[in-house]
Amino acid sequence: MASKSKPKEGVEALREIRFYRASEKPYGVFSNLLKRPVEFEGETFATSEHAYQAGKARKPEVRAWLMAAPSPSLLAMAAHGLYVWDINSDWSKIKFDRMRRVLRAKFTQHEDLKAILLATGSARLVESATVDNAVNRLWGEVNGVGKNMLGEMLMELRASLLKEQDTAQRKRAARTAKTGKAEASAPQRSRRKAAVQLAEA
Repeated sequence: MASKSKPKEGVEALREIRFYRASEKPYGVFSNLLKRPVEFEGETFATSEHAYQAGKARKPEVRAWLMAAPSPSLLAMAAHGLYVWDINSDWSKIKFDRMRRVLRAKFTQHEDLKAILLATGSARLVESATVDNAVNRLWGEVNGVGKNMLGEMLMELRASLLKEQDTAQRKRAARTAKTGKAEASAPQRSRRKAAVQLAEA
């Protein structure tokens, strides 16, 4: 009888990782409501949600009002409820690029968060919301339905960071190999120098 192959262990075996609340361990870190400061466009924001939503308001006073929200979740609710005339006219064109840049800032400024993201391997990341509305179906999924834009962007970022990490490792290996050769040739230079000194003696 043919032996059954052993199932893969660890995160690599997971085909899908679902997250939603920032308090969930360990994958709550993927939520934009996680309370970690993010430096973005010359400012420090309380969360990645703050950094993202800061670009939505057309007027400075509306922006200030959003940033003063008592919690990231209330900030998100307030931002989603803005009137059309309070939203930047090009928001629909720039919001996805802004979110990508905010996520890169978040996960490159906090090594522990970056490590968790990279440790997910090839698993599909899904923001799994509970309330069925257009916003949740855009950024995540509700009952398996939605565009899951946040999850998609996190997977894009993960792939990019892994590629950058691999490139950096190859460069370090190349430098080490070069240094190793230089160190190996140092004794030869020492012997030649000694021979010259003996000849001149």
